[in-house]
Amino acid sequence: MQKEEVESLRLCTVLSGVVSETVIKNKNKKKAWDYGYNSDHDIIVISKDGTIGDIVEIQNLRIALPSVPDKVHKRSNKQSEQYWEVSEYPKELSRIKTIFDWNDMPNAFKNDWVDYIEDEFTKRDEGFWFYNKGIPTYITGAHYMYLQWTKIDVGQPDFREANRLFFVFWEACQADSRCYGMCYLKNRRSGFSFMASGAAVNMATISSDARFGILSKSGADAKKLFTDKVVPISINYPFFFKPIQDGMDRPRRNLRTVSPPQSLQESPLFKQPIPKLNYRDLIRPSTGRTPVITPTMVKNLNF
Repeated sequence: MQKEEVESLRLCTVLSGVVSETVIKNKNKKKAWDYGYNSDHDIIVISKDGTIGDIVEIQNLRIALPSVPDKVHKRSNKQSEQYWEVSEYPKELSRIKTIFDWNDMPNAFKNDWVDYIEDEFTKRDEGFWFYNKGIPTYITGAHYMYLQWTKIDVGQPDFREANRLFFVFWEACQADSRCYGMCYLKNRRSGFSFMASGAAVNMATISSDARFGILSKSGADAKKLFTDKVVPISINYPFFFKPIQDGMDRPRRNLRTVSPPQSLQESPLFKQPIPKLNYRDLIRPSTGRTPVITPTMVKNLNF
């Protein structure tokens, strides 16, 4: 095979010289890179921390990844033992099924675990870095949610480089205001159905006043995807990622998340006036506030 043919088969290429090192360094120092399409340099910034590092090209899209942070997760000091590994969910938190169970826990317990919960929200939003055979490797927030918190037919998903590039490209599609969607040609047993279902659940559980649908070649196939993949993924989320659900635990047609009923809103749990705050302020018991609620509940109740 000729060198040119090998180059054309590469899914991802790291580019150089797209943006000068001086510009990158100056803007990184100020954390001035905005998420989205940057027309000045014709790149799509998927970083959410205001910095960029490598600029990669996938299917003719130039995508700017975040810069490598000072602290990168490393499961081992041996390169041969550095790879993705699911973090064990603390048993103390696994016993909590709803936000109301969390409310009933003593403040000392909440103080012990609130930083862990905040860190998971950060990974969900900004993505995650880990060493893979000695190489700092970035996965998007949606990919992290898929690998860490999604259960598929064989258990926990494996880390695959092709899937990492898929999620990077998908993040770029979401960030680019010029984009109307993504066309993806796949082979069977690639994990796409679970990845798409996981992405749908991830977006649906952090969005308000929105509807997320499933389109397939038939209504029966769409329903099967919903009942066999979307619902189980949602059920297996930890309590701090679950908005309040309306209806059955395992719905057959739609999964609805709603604000609490009026009777609940009038309960002592919601009596104290709460200003509009970041969800991290609402979940931290040290603030002295009794209500501990999710971002979705905050928006629905118009605090």
